Amino acid sequence: MYSDKVMDHFANPRNVGVLPEADGVGQVGNPVCGDMMTFYIKVKDDRLEDVKFQTFGCGAAIAVSSMVSEMAKGKTLSEAMAITNDLVAEELGGLPKNKMHCSNLGADALHEAIKNFQDKREGRAPRVGVPADAHEHEGGACPYCDSSLEEEDKTFCRACRVEFEECPSCGGITKKGDTKCLHCGKPMKG
Repeated sequence: MYSDKVMDHFANPRNVGVLPEADGVGQVGNPVCGDMMTFYIKVKDDRLEDVKFQTFGCGAAIAVSSMVSEMAKGKTLSEAMAITNDLVAEELGGLPKNKMHCSNLGADALHEAIKNFQDKREGRAPRVGVPADAHEHEGGACPYCDSSLEEEDKTFCRACRVEFEECPSCGGITKKGDTKCLHCGKPMKG
């Protein structure tokens, strides 16, 4: 299921920790899977001199965070901003389809840390983290496998073949027939 590289980065994550006097901090999360990632960066001459992370999540989330930190260290800010979820997954030797959202979170957390640094440098009020639901692509992606849903029909995922229904309480989509909403936990039928 997981490549040797994913297993190595999960078992021996690189750059774990906090940079107490970080130049930039970026935090993202996905309420569907429960993963939370925080990246800390030190910048010198527009290069990422040091990158650390803290991750709460599954093995894939930890491996992704480790890989993103390795890929970013020593890069210029613009090179680090060019790190994408596809590049991270490729570096790890691939990720299962239902774990690809982890690579989104890793790249997003790094990008948020860089934006936080740039905001501070430009004298703009820095962002205080990104709301957890900002990276939940509700309506555009399947909450189970993260594949794109067809624009004309968001009630069925062609990738994992799941049929959805809308939660009467929160409006999120949940697998048809589930008794509780995947998002808010409330009963699907009154």
